Amino acid sequence: MIGHLNLILRLAIWFLLTSDVSLANIIIGITVAILLPGRQKVPEALKDWLRVLGEVIVAIPQAYVEALEIIFRPHQHEDVIREQVKPQRTPGLIFLDIFLITFTPKTIVLKYHQQGWYEVHRIRRRKKG
Repeated sequence: MIGHLNLILRLAIWFLLTSDVSLANIIIGITVAILLPGRQKVPEALKDWLRVLGEVIVAIPQAYVEALEIIFRPHQHEDVIREQVKPQRTPGLIFLDIFLITFTPKTIVLKYHQQGWYEVHRIRRRKKG
């Protein structure tokens, strides 16, 4: 099951990068997804993948809302914060976490630290405090 999720993830990234769902691109995407080298086999809980899938579904409309906020009410303040990695994350789930943080227009991951945290750049409407 997890192998199928990895294949779907690779295909989703392929389609996001190419913005093309033609038959030829689907065939190329499947070929690339299958031929990419695998990673170490680490047991991943299906519930973690389902939780991340739910977060992706929430992130899509959130990204549109944030983009509109930036357009109509410019954000003038920015900072870099440290965000803790969720416990016992596999490399695939860490990648998805970074993807989700970066997917929304107000935040981007600058660096992942092996000690278990991300450096996240974010913009805000006004400075707190």
